[in-house]
This record gives sequence, structure tokens and C-alpha cells, in this order.
Amino acid sequence: MKIIRLLAVAAVVAGVVLTAAGPATVTGLLPFFTIQSNVAYGVFAAWAAFRGRATPPALKGAVTLYVAITGLVYHLVLTNPASGFAVTEAQRDLPEAIGNQLLHTVVPLLAVLDWLLFDERGRFRWRHALYWLAFPLGYLAFALIRGLIVDRYPYPFIDVNDLGYDGVSISAAGFAVAFWILGLLFVAIDRWGGRLLRRRRAAEQVTAEQVTGESPVT
Repeated sequence: MKIIRLLAVAAVVAGVVLTAAGPATVTGLLPFFTIQSNVAYGVFAAWAAFRGRATPPALKGAVTLYVAITGLVYHLVLTNPASGFAVTEAQRDLPEAIGNQLLHTVVPLLAVLDWLLFDERGRFRWRHALYWLAFPLGYLAFALIRGLIVDRYPYPFIDVNDLGYDGVSISAAGFAVAFWILGLLFVAIDRWGGRLLRRRRAAEQVTAEQVTGESPVT
């Protein structure tokens, strides 16, 4: 568990540094959801690696979901010509290309693996999926306000110059529903795993009682 989390921290740091080695500066990267979600997960993973006990479930679910969104949006939307929002990939030097893949592929995979392999199941609640929308919606507000000031938008699906506010509203609503459904999927996997764990423990208890000849307590 600690190894995966420390690998994620290293991947975040390396990804940001290598990406900033290209044309973009660190401050120029900060407005992107990719950077914000990766940094948030990196800080959480560093803290969780040395915490020594279970992490708050809503917080763990949130940072895992956000970095998973980063990976999914990159691979399914931004680099997928069929999405309608694909962007032309800039020519990258090798260090920047490695950094790009660390932030969009490696860190999301490590985050999801950490959650699937090591977290105790049955800790999420259905309401968490709604709570987790707070940051993406807050990011949307930030990107739109920033866009009014600098006349640039970080992603094509929230680019008011191209889509107008009506188009951005439709796009944002679609993404919000998709993120909510993804959050619900996280909760469903967690709760299903929790039920399986409880059943296994109950079966092990019954087996132990049968072996020792003790009667179940009623």
C-alpha cells in the first residue's frame, strides 16, 4: 500500500516537473483540472502513506474520483476524435511526453488500484457521489471567471468563445451527470465489496464455530 502511494507521489511530482519543462510554466499549468486533481491526489497520497490508519472515506473517494476523471476525460474526450472535443496534440519533446502520460495515465491507474486493492470496503455512502461534484462545479466556475479575464479557456468543452454560454451549459450539464454516474459506480463497487466481505466473515465465523463445536450465539 505504502509503495503504491509513494509511487503515485513520485509520478505526480515527476509529471508536473517534466510537463513544465515544455512550453508551459508551472503557473501556466495550474489552471488545468489535470494539474489540480493530480496535485490534490499527490498531497493526499503522501499524507496517507504515513498515516498508519484508515483515511477518511469521503476524502479518499473524492481525490480518487477526480484523478480518475482526469484520465478518462483525456483518453475518451480530448484525444478521441469521435468525441467532438478532441484537441490537436502538440508536438512534445520526450520529457514533456513522459510527464503528460504520468499525469493522465499512470497516476489515475495507481490511484484506482490503491482504492481497489487496499481500501476496506463498505465505507462509501450514496450521498458521497453528490458531494463529490462540488470540486468539478467549483472548477467550472473558476475556469469561466478566469476566461472572462484572460479570454482563454483550458478545455474545449467549456470554451465560451466557441460554444457560447448556452453550449457550455449543455456541455457542463452532460459532464456533471457523467461524473455523478461515475461517482455512483465508485459507491456501488465499494458497497458491493462491503457486502461480500461481511458475508465472508459471517461464513468464516460459522465455520470456526462448527470446528470448535460451539453453538452460534443467538
